Amino acid sequence: MNLEARPSIAILGAGPGGLAVASILHARGIASTVFEGEPSAVHRQQGGSLDMHEGSGLDAIDLAGLRPAFDAVARYDDQGMRVYDRTGALLRAHDNDGDGGEARPEIDRGQLRDLFLSKVPPASIRWGHRVEAIRASSPAWELVFANGSAQTFDLVVGADGAWSRVRPLLSPARPIYTGVTFWELSIDDIDTRHPRLVDLVGRGKIFALGERRGLIAQRNSGGNLRVYAAAHLPENAHLHATKTSLRALFEGWSPRLLELLDLATGTPIARPIHALPIGHRWEHREGLTLLGDAAHLMSPFSGEGANLALIDGADLARAIASPDWRAAVKAHEQALCARAADAAVGAAKGIEDAFAEDALTRVTAFFDHLSEAVQTRSS
Repeated sequence: MNLEARPSIAILGAGPGGLAVASILHARGIASTVFEGEPSAVHRQQGGSLDMHEGSGLDAIDLAGLRPAFDAVARYDDQGMRVYDRTGALLRAHDNDGDGGEARPEIDRGQLRDLFLSKVPPASIRWGHRVEAIRASSPAWELVFANGSAQTFDLVVGADGAWSRVRPLLSPARPIYTGVTFWELSIDDIDTRHPRLVDLVGRGKIFALGERRGLIAQRNSGGNLRVYAAAHLPENAHLHATKTSLRALFEGWSPRLLELLDLATGTPIARPIHALPIGHRWEHREGLTLLGDAAHLMSPFSGEGANLALIDGADLARAIASPDWRAAVKAHEQALCARAADAAVGAAKGIEDAFAEDALTRVTAFFDHLSEAVQTRSS
């Protein structure tokens, strides 16, 4: 690709997916500009722990030249999972570190973002740039920002999440409420301050399920425990919940489980879970494309969302770097949509199973299937 043929590129959203595009392009000598509405990289907490997968997230990390830095902070010993019922009885435990199966190391979302930020020139990221409008300026696209500025680009990448400003230019699809809302809390320093929680959670995450409700906890780095209270409720019900109102949702549950709420600090952050229709696709439109949640928002019960965003970003960067970038981006979209459709099926089934009337039957069956698969691979 000669210099004249290289497009001017805008990436909307400084999450891991958008930064994967920018970092891999930069490594190939191709400039891009990342626009992010938040004022800085430390404006807010970036969320909980993510498990990275071979064939997707880890491949993107390798392509960006980040594997050594990733391994320095990743937690290979936090891959366990446990299932409890509402009485606190342990029903299933998968506490090994992936022996016999695929290792899926954990990393905090904020740490992952920082790794990719380290590979993008600071001058290429424009913080505090919230997009107000995107206008066709054939054959390019003009971005108009809330601060009054405007710029034109040959390619606009919508890496701007669930409520993308780019997606309406490509598709009429909108995220649909799944029927489940999460409330996020956290507990610090459990290893020294709360040994009972260490015994409850082990090395990884737990799911305590029943009555179409759930208490979920996952280890993050530095002894932090991210706690999620979740319930199948009408949209916007209990949106502004307190710890007291959340505890009322779990009346009669084991005091051992309720310690997850009692010991948590801060105000619960409501996270209604939305998803785009399974198999979401769009007609290609030159100069625009999507990745990550903007393209295939799904529930977190597939464990694939961040991994898909990263491999989307890596594959898009390679497409942009090809000699005929326009054709390559179009072909990339077809592969992205097909790959995401399979994951979206699993994500939809996962959240349905976890919050069904017979959730424990469904989830324990899933764990039994998982254990059988691991034993088969290791035999």
